[in-house]
Formats: sequence, structure tokens, C-alpha cells
Amino acid sequence: MLMSIREARPSDFAAVDEVEQEAFGDHGTLVVNLIHALRPVGSERGGLELVAEDDDGRVVGHVLFSAGLLDAPSRLVPVQVLSPIAVSPDRQGMGIGKQLITHGAQILGARRVPAIFLEGDPGFYSRVGFVQAGDRGFRKPSLRIPDEAFQLLPLPAFEPWMSGTLVYADPFWTLDAVGLR
Repeated sequence: MLMSIREARPSDFAAVDEVEQEAFGDHGTLVVNLIHALRPVGSERGGLELVAEDDDGRVVGHVLFSAGLLDAPSRLVPVQVLSPIAVSPDRQGMGIGKQLITHGAQILGARRVPAIFLEGDPGFYSRVGFVQAGDRGFRKPSLRIPDEAFQLLPLPAFEPWMSGTLVYADPFWTLDAVGLR
């Protein structure tokens, strides 16, 4: 299967909603609502939205990186939060998610973003370089996030003084989309 990864366009949004709904099942509506609420925040604060497209032009994967803040002792540090990511159920297990994350990390690294945070399965995300953030001295934004699920991918602009508490953008709180359920 040939595939290309590119930035999402408004003409992709309906297909993105479909991929996310299919991938997240019962939680799909919440995830789609979160995406819709985070897009304006991302466009204002350096977010990134990518899609994976198969050789027939079908959107088969999606990832959203949105603005967050690291409340470090000396100042607030703009970071990115990876959430959500989804691959069409008929294309899962083919490395599409890994490619979306890797491509996004390269773009954000070139933009001098110091780190990407997420909450998710360490078994999957460790394969693309994420480490447990709590083990590195970071504090999660909510007690509802399991310690092992709170993860970090330091990028080239990361500096050792950057530590503290991750602060999610408002839509995560407004939609109660914090913590794995």
C-alpha cells in the first residue's frame, strides 16, 4: 500500500471525523468534539494536524498536535500535546500511526517545539521514542491520568531546566476529555 502524509485541509475534516469515530467506537463522538474544539486553539498557537492518505486518496489516519503549556519554575514553556491519533480499523497494524507521529515530531522539531506530551499506551508510544514523563520529573495535568500513561517525547530544542506541570488547553477540560477511561 502506498501512502502519503500531509497537513490536513478543511476538505479532509469529514473524513477525519469518520476515521476517528470508527477507531474510537463508543468514545468517537467525544473525540470528534475534542478535535473540533482544539482546531482553533491549534491554529492560533502552533498546532499541527496531519492525515495519512492511501494511494486512492482515502484518508486512513489522522493525528492532532495541539498547544499546551509546561508550567516550569522559571516561566511557561509552549509545548505540544498529541491527542488524538487514529487509524482506520481496516488499516491498523500497518505502521500508519507510527509514521504520523514520526512525521509530526520532525515538523514540530523543526519549529523548535521542545517537547510533545500525551497520555496513552506506553507499549505503543515507546516504539516512537516516548518515555514516561513522571520518571523525568514532570507532573501530569490530572490525577485521572495513570502514571505510566503520562508520556513525553523530548525534541532537539528541549533543555534540562524545562520541567514542571503540563497544562492542557481548555477544550480538554470543557469536554472532560482528560484521563484514560
